[in-house]
Amino acid sequence: MEPAWRQQGRGRGRGQPRGPPVGGGGEVATAGRPPQRDGKGDSGVWAGRGRGVSAVTAAPKTDHPTPQSRDVSSQSKFDEIRKSNQAAAMRLAESQYTSSSEDDDDEDEEGQDEGRVGKHGKILESTFTTYTRQTGGDMAELERTRQYLNEAFQSGAIACLICIASVKRTQAVWSCERCYCIFHITCIQKWAKDSVFLVSSVTDEDFGKKEHPWPCPKCRHEYAPQQTPTRYHCYCGKLQDPPPDPWLLPHSCGQVCERHFKPPCGHHCLLLCHPGPCPPCPKMVSVTCVCGKAAPVPRRCHSKAWHCQQRCGRLLPCGTHTCQNSCHGGECEACPRVSVQWCVCGRRQSERPCASPRWQCDQVCGAPLRCGNHVCERVCHSGVCGECPRSGNRSCPCGKSKCALPCTADVPTCGDTCGKRLECGLHTCSMRCHRGPCETCRQEVEKQCRCGRYSKVMACHKEYLCDTKCPHNRSCQRHQCKRKCCPGNCLPCDLICGRTLGCRNHKCPSACHQGSCYPCPEVVQVKCVCGSTSLSVPCGRERTTKPPRCKELCRAKPTCHHASREPHRCHSGQCPPCRQPCQLPLPSCPHHCPQPCHDQVMVKSSRAPLAGPWEQPSVPEFVCKALPCPPCQVPIPTACLGKHEVSPVACHRKGPFSCGRPCGRALACGNHSCALLCHRVTPAKSGDKTQAGKECVPCEEGCVKPRPEGCPHVCPRPCHSGECPPCRQMTRLRCHCKISSLYIECVKLTLADEEGKKQLGSCKNQCPKQLGCGHRCKELCHPGDCADSCSQRVKVKCPCKRIKKEFPCSQAQQPNLVLCDHVCTSILKKAAEMKEAEEQAALEEERKKQQAELEAFEKRQKGRRKKTRRNMEEEPEEGVWARYRKYLLVPVCGVLLAAATFYLLQID
Repeated sequence: MEPAWRQQGRGRGRGQPRGPPVGGGGEVATAGRPPQRDGKGDSGVWAGRGRGVSAVTAAPKTDHPTPQSRDVSSQSKFDEIRKSNQAAAMRLAESQYTSSSEDDDDEDEEGQDEGRVGKHGKILESTFTTYTRQTGGDMAELERTRQYLNEAFQSGAIACLICIASVKRTQAVWSCERCYCIFHITCIQKWAKDSVFLVSSVTDEDFGKKEHPWPCPKCRHEYAPQQTPTRYHCYCGKLQDPPPDPWLLPHSCGQVCERHFKPPCGHHCLLLCHPGPCPPCPKMVSVTCVCGKAAPVPRRCHSKAWHCQQRCGRLLPCGTHTCQNSCHGGECEACPRVSVQWCVCGRRQSERPCASPRWQCDQVCGAPLRCGNHVCERVCHSGVCGECPRSGNRSCPCGKSKCALPCTADVPTCGDTCGKRLECGLHTCSMRCHRGPCETCRQEVEKQCRCGRYSKVMACHKEYLCDTKCPHNRSCQRHQCKRKCCPGNCLPCDLICGRTLGCRNHKCPSACHQGSCYPCPEVVQVKCVCGSTSLSVPCGRERTTKPPRCKELCRAKPTCHHASREPHRCHSGQCPPCRQPCQLPLPSCPHHCPQPCHDQVMVKSSRAPLAGPWEQPSVPEFVCKALPCPPCQVPIPTACLGKHEVSPVACHRKGPFSCGRPCGRALACGNHSCALLCHRVTPAKSGDKTQAGKECVPCEEGCVKPRPEGCPHVCPRPCHSGECPPCRQMTRLRCHCKISSLYIECVKLTLADEEGKKQLGSCKNQCPKQLGCGHRCKELCHPGDCADSCSQRVKVKCPCKRIKKEFPCSQAQQPNLVLCDHVCTSILKKAAEMKEAEEQAALEEERKKQQAELEAFEKRQKGRRKKTRRNMEEEPEEGVWARYRKYLLVPVCGVLLAAATFYLLQID
């Protein structure tokens, strides 16, 4: 059976006959929809579905059109009203915004675009409108007030410090005028009553007679008992019991605040009724600087005090210097300078600050008094010294008798009893009139202890305290007094309370007291996970307060291999599983994994086999682990080994195959092709698919290409493509001079020109051939005949052989290159004379020798005796020239040689 709301003819506005009878009238459209037939042909039955649509049945036609016209007019009115309601609802949805917590939840669940302003923002703008009109849109001074307004909007942000419970928008509240903290009005009333009772009950004397103030639980600002709140008012205090309005701030009346600014300036707050402090006054006023020298300028009222930066220049109290500070308000500072000043008595002078010109030295005045017997004993003073303190009528030490004596005489004692009241205040001094202080009271009296329990006879000047400890409790009613001989007014407890406060985080730092402790004044910041959004809550509520909703993006680092997570709002707890495509490179293929991220997948862990039938199977355990990427299913067009045909194969199963055709790739020689069947071929570096690879069978035929002209050798490489390599074989040939054998590469000879061949055929040694002049050819080994011109330098002498000069050999053959000069002529002349003298001397000596021989021959012929003959064979006596010629020729030759050398040097 279908539910009631889906059954036809039941419920509100269903199944009730309307309109004309069956068979009569025309068609009636209900709820803005065209009429529909129920599929029964011409039965005349109309059926309507949906809310506000009724089932209309056909009725017999009558002669009265009034009901039909009435239905048509009501339907048209209904359509008009419906359209107007829809338009009003659209205007309300676009322009009005509520501040309820339910709307906040809806906004966070649905999400907003980043450029869109939320409902709270609209209400805040409407609250600040009257203020921003005065400041030209500047909201820099509204930060503190904005913070209070934001806390008023957030659910659970405002808590009563007395009951530690959230303040709802429908509850009556009270706000402190000093710290602006919000409390339940019932809680603050009970707090004020208890505080006054505890303070007044400390002493019994004034209990109920004196009015004691009560403090604010947070800032301790004191209020009079008459200021205890009795009624619930809005923030500005204009409206009593303000109704909760979703279009206004909680606990606000919606009117202009109009509270006086603090500090008071004569203006009123322009914001709508709001919690927290009023912003600074935005009014523009014309004011002068604090020193009053500058002209008035327009400034904001809250910052109307300004400085013109001019020098003050007012005369300081020292009367000498002027104020050097810049523009300031109030009195000028003390003079910072130092000057030489005289003391009060005028005896000494010293450097002292100008701010304290009056000072006293440490010298006693010492001026003679009018009596002429004593001097002034006052320290450094101004004016006259005064009268002598010992002049006039003076009394005795006890003060009972007076006499007039000179200032030089001491007043004698009167001899009567002293009678002065002693320190005890009960007895008098019993000594005779004496100088100096009276002695201690030594009379024995019966004294009662301070607590009044015991009494004892003892000296009057002593205090009697018994050893009994006070058994009463102190004002805290927790600790015993234990003071000896306590008179009943026990001292306040000086111990620290130390009880744990309601927050369970701190202990009471106040002195030990009676009753409950003050609430913890600490405020704790509850932050979101990223820390960018915080919420101020009383200490102790951070455990139960949910983190504030943050509109920032989650900053948690991804736990998978992705560089960043999917954009989502900041949250508590674990992030949602990553749904981004894996996109990891698959092994042994160029594709990326298209599956969703599978780095963290809960899988069932493998269990160890059971040890026996007695062991029960354990509950299956699941572990979070990364699953490997599935095999790549991308269809890849795969070619055969020889790249002859292409077929689609799954990427993870792709592999080349042999099609059985001949390879047909061009071998490296370029003249033949590979004859093997289809096989794997490594592609060439050039990328040409028609070229054979290293797997193809190389060509084994020899090279038959013609060699260059002049090369008699054969190419040593097998069949190859392109030009043959240069012939590197060595060729032997004679050099140009036919002496050495040279070994030269064949390629050098074939590629060289005529000049190059001449260079290659040279052994680089000197040519061994001789020129016509008899010298050796100076050129290196060269082809053909040697050059006729000899460049070797030779010496050419003058006819007398004295002058020598160098000339090329080809030029030295010319006659008369070097001629004799006058020195040569004189030397030749002297040489001729000396030669002639030598010849004369030689002839003379020859003649004498012949003469001697002749004479010797004649003696032999005469036949002298042998002895005589021996004596006669004496040598003839030498002449003067023969005797001294060697001594004469040496110096003469030396002089000639020196003259010839000097002449040659002069010529050179």
